[in-house]
Amino acid sequence: MHKFIYDKKRVASFCDAVFSIAMTLLVLEIDVPSVETIYKKDFLVILYNRIPNFIGFFVSFMVIAIYWVSHLRIFRYVKEITEKFIWLNIGLLLCVVFLPFSTAIYVIDFFGTAPFVFYCCNLVILGILNYLLVRDITKKGIGYKDMTLTIGKWLRFRALNAVIIWSLAAILAPFLPITARVIFVLIFIVQLLGDRYFKKKINPILIEEE
Repeated sequence: MHKFIYDKKRVASFCDAVFSIAMTLLVLEIDVPSVETIYKKDFLVILYNRIPNFIGFFVSFMVIAIYWVSHLRIFRYVKEITEKFIWLNIGLLLCVVFLPFSTAIYVIDFFGTAPFVFYCCNLVILGILNYLLVRDITKKGIGYKDMTLTIGKWLRFRALNAVIIWSLAAILAPFLPITARVIFVLIFIVQLLGDRYFKKKINPILIEEE
């Protein structure tokens, strides 16, 4: 049976477009006050009332940015775009495009448990699909020849990091709501420590190419 291979450049361009559109849509969820409201109310109060929106925008923007950077990082190792890769990638993009909606639900009731758990579920599913995509790329014979065993472990570690921490945030939400909402910071800390660990084991030439 003939195996159909997709054009890598077209796939990459499409992915970049989806990521950029999703990041742009996030700002539309921040309600813009009318001229009358600005004149009638204190401007600082207007901004204060939108703090949940700003937080939701910033967190989701950074989340999408992280996955876009991850996509850039792993895409260099892709040798061929298979049917399986295409559908895993479409699933990932579906979760990315859905993020502006789950963010809006979350910030409407910022301290509500259910909206936050719903938001976390979006991010957990996104992370799982990203991990499956990374695992598919790091399989022997799929990636380029410079895809070493250590690099594969490094990329899978980065993919699992977000899944675990957002799952933990969802679990903690009913019991420790404040902790659950700030625990995402661990994603950056754990990733930084993991990067230092794995980069010591990787050929410096490959690191420079990253």
